[in-house]
Amino acid sequence: MKTIVESFNDYRSEMNEKILSEKNITLNRFFNLDMHAYDNGALDKKTKELLGLVASMVLRCDDCIRYHLGKAHEVGVTKAELFEVFAIANLVGGSICIPHTRRAVEFWEALNQE
Repeated sequence: MKTIVESFNDYRSEMNEKILSEKNITLNRFFNLDMHAYDNGALDKKTKELLGLVASMVLRCDDCIRYHLGKAHEVGVTKAELFEVFAIANLVGGSICIPHTRRAVEFWEALNQE
């Protein structure tokens, strides 16, 4: 049985492949822009992923939260750093972010079990 991390990553990859294979110039350019926006620049990748995570939590996008958690895990975000992000997201977004924080913690734990 697949883990929640494997299920999410497999689904995301499969659907992105279908979307990009249509060669819609606007969608392909948007995906490219999104991918490169998180490269190192004046801010490093880690900081950008944490910013993306806060924005995703405030906007209440579970897929986006999972994506940024995966990237944050890849760039070495610590549990303490993550919980500071959760605190800021809940402060900015309000109590509506609490369910997303619960699911984010579940996904983070799954990432660390892999």
